[in-house]
Amino acid sequence: MLDVKRLRLLRELHIRGTLADVAAALQYSPSAVSQQLALLEKEAGVKLLRKVGRRVQLTPQAEILVAHTAVVLETLERAEADLSASLTTVTGTVKLAVFQSAALALLPDMLTAMAQTYPDVRLEMVQREPETALYETWARDFDLVVAEQYPGHAAPLHPELDRIILTTDAIRLAVPALGVSGGVARLRPAPVAHIEDTAELPWVMEPRGAASRHWAEQACRQAGFEPDVRFETADLQAQVRLIESGNAVGLMPDLMWTGRPPALTLIDLPGLPRRTVFTSVRRASRRRPAILACREILVQTAQKVAGTALQA
Repeated sequence: MLDVKRLRLLRELHIRGTLADVAAALQYSPSAVSQQLALLEKEAGVKLLRKVGRRVQLTPQAEILVAHTAVVLETLERAEADLSASLTTVTGTVKLAVFQSAALALLPDMLTAMAQTYPDVRLEMVQREPETALYETWARDFDLVVAEQYPGHAAPLHPELDRIILTTDAIRLAVPALGVSGGVARLRPAPVAHIEDTAELPWVMEPRGAASRHWAEQACRQAGFEPDVRFETADLQAQVRLIESGNAVGLMPDLMWTGRPPALTLIDLPGLPRRTVFTSVRRASRRRPAILACREILVQTAQKVAGTALQA
């Protein structure tokens, strides 16, 4: 009989690529992972790994086991969800991955509501970029992810994950308020009215590779210019400070203004683009009561803030 825990290690190696990464993800030592995989080879009676330089590579027989392991893990996860659903109390731990602006806008009220409505659920949150978080939720590092998708830019699709829209919010051009000194005012004394007016101004954007960066660059190019990106940071609060202080312009989603008035000028973009915010979980676990509870409260929180983001 093949050991399920060892089969999971083999699948983790297929997903993560190295013994060290598997060990780090599952909090084992690399030698322990190697020993368990060696035992799995004995159980299977076939070679599962081969050395390629300093790395190990799965054999075709290992790939067969990985495919079956995914089905086994999904079945076990579905069984756990059904077992939890049979109980009268909603309990358990939910590991949540969420990107920054959603964390700022939704998490405070969501955590308060969860504590009041589902006090026996433990919620653990980690901030992650959406593309990474979706992958890691598929890989079982997280139970639930709040992710985003920009217009015309599809977020990665993973076959085991579902997708439910949580809310949408407008994306606007953010420029320093009138009267604020700084690099922007020196380069353009006249007020900015359209995105085309920022062609010669310093921009702040997220680092390359982020969906928001690609979308922002495309928005500028469609307006007829290549943005002068002088500042790169994944921290949207840092971006806001650079704009408020008069040193940059940027594109900001409305969720950033939940609970605070913007101390800058916001300008509508052509076509009034909106970002989609959604949740994803593995289909095998979506009936788990604790996950259903988190999604329920997230929807309530999103509805609460949706109409107030620019009215704070």
